[in-house]
Amino acid sequence: MGRRLFMGEFLSGVAAAAGTSLFSHPLGAGEITKRGKSVVVIFLDGGISQFESWDPKSDLETGGPFKAIPTTVPGVHVSELLPLTARQMHHMALVRSIRTDLDDHGLAKNIIRSGRTTRSATEYPELGAAVARGLERDGFPLPGHIRTMLEGEGGRVNNAAYLGPRYAGVSVGAQKGGIVNTRLPDGMTVTADGRRHDWRRFANERLSGRVRTAEINAYTQCYEQALRLMERRDLFDISREPLSTREAYGDSEFGKQLLLARRLVEQEVPFVEVNWGGWDFHHNNFEFHLHYVSEFDRHFAWFIADLAQRGLLDRTLVIVMTEFGRTPRINTGFGRDHYPKAWSIALAGCGIQRGAVIGRTDPKGIEVTDRQVDHRHLFHTYLRAVGIDSSGEFDVAGRKYPAADPAFGPIEELLA
Repeated sequence: MGRRLFMGEFLSGVAAAAGTSLFSHPLGAGEITKRGKSVVVIFLDGGISQFESWDPKSDLETGGPFKAIPTTVPGVHVSELLPLTARQMHHMALVRSIRTDLDDHGLAKNIIRSGRTTRSATEYPELGAAVARGLERDGFPLPGHIRTMLEGEGGRVNNAAYLGPRYAGVSVGAQKGGIVNTRLPDGMTVTADGRRHDWRRFANERLSGRVRTAEINAYTQCYEQALRLMERRDLFDISREPLSTREAYGDSEFGKQLLLARRLVEQEVPFVEVNWGGWDFHHNNFEFHLHYVSEFDRHFAWFIADLAQRGLLDRTLVIVMTEFGRTPRINTGFGRDHYPKAWSIALAGCGIQRGAVIGRTDPKGIEVTDRQVDHRHLFHTYLRAVGIDSSGEFDVAGRKYPAADPAFGPIEELLA
C-alpha cells in the first residue's frame, strides 16, 4: 500500500475524530470481542435483479424467461441461475420485502450502507465502521474494516464519519502479494528503519505531552498500523494458498477477492467487503444476468461451503447486498431499470435463522405484500446478528450518537 496515499486518505475527515470513541454494550466490550465474529459484505454494485436471483416470479410479463428451482430448504425457491447456491440455502436466509425510496445509485448506496435516511455520504458511519468499532479488541494487529480490491495501491476510505478515520475502510488487493510497497527500499536496513521509527515515536510523545490533538493521534495510529500491515504482509498473499484451493475459488476477480476475504475471516478481521461492480443492466438484462449470476453462483456457493467446512460460518455473517432492485417492467432495450419499491437481499451464517424467508411480494413483484422493511431495519439486524447492541450509543468526546436509527429496530424473526 502506498504510504503517502494511506496517510492522505487516513487523515481526511480527521477533525471529526477529536477525543476518544467509546461504545456501550450490555455484554461489555470484552465479552463481545472474545467471540471473534466477522461480517463479510458482498456488494453487487449497480443493482442485481431480484427476479433473476432471490425472488423469481412465474408471471412471464415481469418474471422473465428464467424459472424458479427448489433449494435445500423445503418450499424455498430461487432463480435457476443459482443452482449451486440453492444447495447452500440451509445456511442462508432471504429478505424479500425491502422497500426504500431512492433510485439514484449514489444516494441509494449511501442509505443502505449507513442504515439512515440521509443524502450526505459522511454524515453517518457506514456498516463497516460501526462493526469495526463494535467488535474492536485491544492489541488486534490488523485493521477492523477492510475492503478488498483486485490490485492497486489501496488506501483509506472516508466512510467512518464521527467515529473517525481509525475505523474507516482500508483497501487491500488480492493480487501481487495483496499490499504493494511493504518492503524496505534498497539500502535501508531493518536496524536503520527501526531507529527512524524510534525517533518518530519520541518526537510524537514529546509533542503530545504538550499538545494533544486528533491529528497527532491519527498520524500515530496510521504509522503504527502501516507497520503492522507490513509485518503481516503474507496474510494478504493468496498465492500462499494450496493450488487446489486457488483452483476451487477460480481465477476471476470475484473469486480471488472471496479467497482473500476467507483468509481475513480466519484472522478474525471484524469487517470485510468484497465489491463487484457493473450490475446496472438497463439493456439486455437477461443475457447479462445469465453470465453474471452464473459466475456469482459458482464462487459464492463455494465461499459459503468453504466457510462452513472450516467451522468459520458460525461466527461469520455474510450479507449479499445491493443498492436497490430492478423494475418488474421490462423496457424497450430488454433491460430492467432501477426499482427501490420491492427488492431482496440474502444473508448466511452467524446470528440469523437459517432457512428463513422474511416477507413477500405480489405475483408480479410490483409491491411488498407482507413484512415490509427498509435499510434502517436491516442495519439494526446486521449489528444484532454479531452481538452488537443496535440500541446502544457511540460516545465521541462526550457526545452520544445512536448506533443505529433509534426510531427503528431489527427484524427480530430473522435473528437466531
